[in-house]
Amino acid sequence: MNIDLFQYKRRETTTVHVGAIDMGSEFPIRVQSMTTTNTNDTEACVRQAEEIIEAGGELVRLTTQGTREAENLKHINAQLRADGYQTPLVADVHFNPNVADVAALYAEKVRINPGNYVDPARKFIVHEYTDEAYATELNKIDDRFVPFLNICKANHTAVRIGVNHGSLSDRIRNRYGDTPAGIVESCMEFLRICKRESFDNVVISIKSSNTVIMVLAVRLLVDRMAKEGIKYPLHLGVTEAGEGEDGRIKSAVGIGALLADGIGDTIRVSLSEEPAAEIPVARHLVEYIGRREGHLLVPGTQAKSFNWLQPERRFTRAVCGIGGSNVPVVIASSPSENKQEADYIYVGQELKARKKGCKYILDYDQYMALNDTTNVYPIFPVTAIPFIGMVKADLKFLVLQFGTPTDEYLTCLKLHPEIVVVCTSNHQNKTAEQRALVHEMWENGVHNPVVFAQMYRHTAAEKSDFQLEAAADMGALMIDGLTDGLWLMNDGDLSQSVITDTSFGILQAARLRTSKTEYISCPGCGRTLYELRETIARIREATKDMKGLKIGIMGCIVNGPGEMADADYGYVGAGINRVSLYRKQVCVEKNIPQEVAVEHLLALIRKDRAQNKQGTPAE
Repeated sequence: MNIDLFQYKRRETTTVHVGAIDMGSEFPIRVQSMTTTNTNDTEACVRQAEEIIEAGGELVRLTTQGTREAENLKHINAQLRADGYQTPLVADVHFNPNVADVAALYAEKVRINPGNYVDPARKFIVHEYTDEAYATELNKIDDRFVPFLNICKANHTAVRIGVNHGSLSDRIRNRYGDTPAGIVESCMEFLRICKRESFDNVVISIKSSNTVIMVLAVRLLVDRMAKEGIKYPLHLGVTEAGEGEDGRIKSAVGIGALLADGIGDTIRVSLSEEPAAEIPVARHLVEYIGRREGHLLVPGTQAKSFNWLQPERRFTRAVCGIGGSNVPVVIASSPSENKQEADYIYVGQELKARKKGCKYILDYDQYMALNDTTNVYPIFPVTAIPFIGMVKADLKFLVLQFGTPTDEYLTCLKLHPEIVVVCTSNHQNKTAEQRALVHEMWENGVHNPVVFAQMYRHTAAEKSDFQLEAAADMGALMIDGLTDGLWLMNDGDLSQSVITDTSFGILQAARLRTSKTEYISCPGCGRTLYELRETIARIREATKDMKGLKIGIMGCIVNGPGEMADADYGYVGAGINRVSLYRKQVCVEKNIPQEVAVEHLLALIRKDRAQNKQGTPAE
């Protein structure tokens, strides 16, 4: 599929009917959430569903782990309609295709997971499938899936083919590996059947807790569908994103990267919080990216060596630790009040005092008058290009926007490899214009690193909006491999510590730079087997200073070990108030009582860290 990197336009899709609403490119991007209540508890489910709806949710999903839960959707649906709500219900089915058949009678949409619809529960085993054996397994899918589609046709029920990176079957993993290609093929096996059976009431999702995998897999899926003549709408989400600021930033990076390219027809922001709290976050993302519609043309040209489906980091020559193979830097407009400080601090026209170990950026004219330039570097506006050669410094910053005549800046950059470009934009579609400048440099053989500068106007009360917008603006730029640094600015009373922490959080969410502990935690649902939010809070508090550690906290086994593919440790619900602990994807303790499970996890981490210090391998 040919995506225009420089013009915002929604991807063209078929229309899907889900109860009282329609979905697809002709219609608004729909926002949704999922209940955390027991689906057998009609009153609790109705109450929480109505909270989601009142918050602005346009679809409500409920877990249906068994036939009993699927049948109770009838009562939940009836009560919601009696209360005056027409919002469609979505049944979430794993492991049991018979449950999906029942749910299709009472819900407006049924989500099935290709990883466990027919294939047995994954065991992460190595097994070679012959072509014949593989074809036999595909026939099993066909035999089971077609009757389900017939039930959906008869009842006007929509279907979501929802692939989770964490629940790929052993069959797919063994043939394609734990890759975007494997994720996409897991989905396409089902979509080809839908196409053959002329069943078009289909929505697709591909989710991962890893934003890079999620974005690349969706891009590949969109390309694959286009080649096979399929135009089904897409549901976007970063699964197990976590809670609070981290969950919001992580979701905005992944979802924002795809929305920026016009991909996505419904979204869910999965937070380990109350379901209704997800809706304003999703709504803001949709509205923010939607403001790009109808923007002025950005006459950019894609660099010939850029690959949207498999992007690699743009080649740059490192300048004093910026660019090359270095992690992206963070620039701030003033010192942070917290202990986490930016790599460079811009001080404008005056360097009043120097903090030990800090590096500063000073306007070039004041830099020229400075006696001691240790750890101080000049920054030039584009109008000061003639002065760049007159200033001696190992590192110089030059502010550029797309649209600057190439004869003004390209020769300068080639003559001065010590320059790092600060790319700014005031365009309605900043992502497009900033992409355009870097692609112009790339195509002209310029290898200077690029720092993206983003300006916002938010008050302290709008901190969440600032974080969502900054993360969404940077999503595609980071996934595309264009980012050597990030400089967030805000015209308002947001503290510098919030701005600096957000910068580091965005880079970590895109897997570009690790600065703190990462928590891969699910939002909870009716399958959750222990007190999730309280447990997350306890684990976060006890491990918050373990920089670089990734901990997965999962309510049940559905995505547990798989979604924790790159986590160091996992805490997974194994039974009612029982927990199993994992090191990577290997279970090391089973069925621990919830009351002591956190202490067991901490003991495991401490033991491993002690052994690692002594050079002893963990067992």
